[in-house]
Amino acid sequence: MTDDLFASEAPVSSEHVPLAERMRPSSLSEVVGQEHLTGEDRAIGKMLARGRASSMVLHGPPGTGKTTLARLIAETLGLRHKQLSAIGTSSADLKKIFAEAEEIFRSSGQPTVCFVDEVHRFDKAKQDSWLPHMESGSIVLIAATTENPSFSVRPAIISRSQVFETRPVAAEHLEAILERLERANRPLPITLDARKALIANAAGDARFLIGQAETLLDHSGPPLDVEAMERLLQKRLARHDRNGDGHYDLASAFQKSVRASAPDAAVYYAAKMIDAGEDPAFLFRRLLVMASEEVGMADPSALATVVAARQTFDMLGLPEAGYAISQAIIHVATAPKSNAAYLAWGKAMTLAQQTRGIAPPKNILNAPTDLMAKSGRKARYQYDHDYPGAFSGQNVWPEEIGPQKLYEPSERGFEAQITKRINHWDAIRREKGNS
Repeated sequence: MTDDLFASEAPVSSEHVPLAERMRPSSLSEVVGQEHLTGEDRAIGKMLARGRASSMVLHGPPGTGKTTLARLIAETLGLRHKQLSAIGTSSADLKKIFAEAEEIFRSSGQPTVCFVDEVHRFDKAKQDSWLPHMESGSIVLIAATTENPSFSVRPAIISRSQVFETRPVAAEHLEAILERLERANRPLPITLDARKALIANAAGDARFLIGQAETLLDHSGPPLDVEAMERLLQKRLARHDRNGDGHYDLASAFQKSVRASAPDAAVYYAAKMIDAGEDPAFLFRRLLVMASEEVGMADPSALATVVAARQTFDMLGLPEAGYAISQAIIHVATAPKSNAAYLAWGKAMTLAQQTRGIAPPKNILNAPTDLMAKSGRKARYQYDHDYPGAFSGQNVWPEEIGPQKLYEPSERGFEAQITKRINHWDAIRREKGNS
C-alpha cells in the first residue's frame, strides 16, 4: 500500500494533478528510456523477477524516471512504501518512519520500501541514521540523487546498496511519450519542426517535456511554428547545476577539448556552459590556468590573449564579449602545447618543501649594512649585464643541493628557441664549473 508521509488528508481532484503525474507509468513495461535497467535480463528486471527488493541508489538527471522506478518496484512486489524528499524532512520524521518500519517488520517480516528523493540534501548524520534499519532488513532504501553519489552519498550507504544510473531519455523515447500523451488527449497544436524543437529542448527530461506539452494543449488556433511555440512557452532555463555533475562534466569536456587542440569542440562546450547560465568568470579562470598549464612558454602570448579577453568582457559584457571569449578559447586551443612550466612548478614546490631549512647562497643576497656585508653576503656577486650576452654563468643554487633541472622545455613552439638559449647558458656554466 502507498503511505506517503507528506500526503494531504483532503482528496485531490484529478484535474489539479499535473499531467506528468497522471501519465506516470503503471507498470515496468510502460517505462521508456531506461531499458538498460528495466529489461528482463537487466538488474531491476531480474530483481522483480526474483520477487525481492534490495536497497539501491538511483542517480541521473531530472525527469529520467527515478521516482517512477522506485514506486513500481514497491507496487510490483506488494510492499508497503513511503515517499519523501530529503528537503524538509526532519530527524523527528525519520525516527517516526524507522519506528513504524521496525514494528511492521517484527510483526509481519515485511520490509518497508522508502524512496528518498534528493538524498544528497541529507547531512551526514541523517544519511547515517538509515544504516541500522537497512542492516536489520526493516527498510529497503531507494535513494535518488541528481548528483554523483561518489561525492554526495555516504560510503556506508553505497556499500549496502546497488548503484544504478538513469540516463537522459533519448529523442525517440520522448517522441513515444508525446504520442502516448496525444492518444490520451489530443494532437499537439504545433508544426513538425516545432515538435522536433520541443523534443530537443527537453534535453532528455521527460517530466519537463510533458509539462511543456500540457501548456501547448491549452492552445487553440492554428498550429504553432517554432518561433510562436517559443514565445508561448518562454525560453527554458537550461539544466545546469553549478554545484553538481552538469557543471563539472561540461568543465571537464571543455578543458580536455582545449588540451586536445580541438577548438570547435572547446568553443561548443563553452557555449553550452554560457547558455546554461554559467558565470563567464569561471570560463576565464579555466582559460587562464590552461594558458599556463597546457600551453605555457610554447606560446606565451596565449596568456595575454586571455587577459585581454577578460578585460573586453568587463567592458562590454555579453553578448558582444562572447566573440572575445571565442577568440581566447581558439588561441589557447590552437597554440602549440607544452606542460613544461606546469611540471616545473610542481617539481619546484616539492623541492622547496624538502629544503625548507636551506638558505640561498650568500653571493646573491643583498647586504644593506656593513655588518651584513662582513658576513659574506653579496661577496663575489657578478652583475650579469657586465658580461657578454648579459650572462655571467655564476652559481645561484645553495651548495647543499647544487643545481637542479626543474624546467625541461619541449621542442614545440617558442620553447624550441628557449631550449637553444638554455643549452647555450648551460655550456657556459659548465666551463665555469657551475653546472
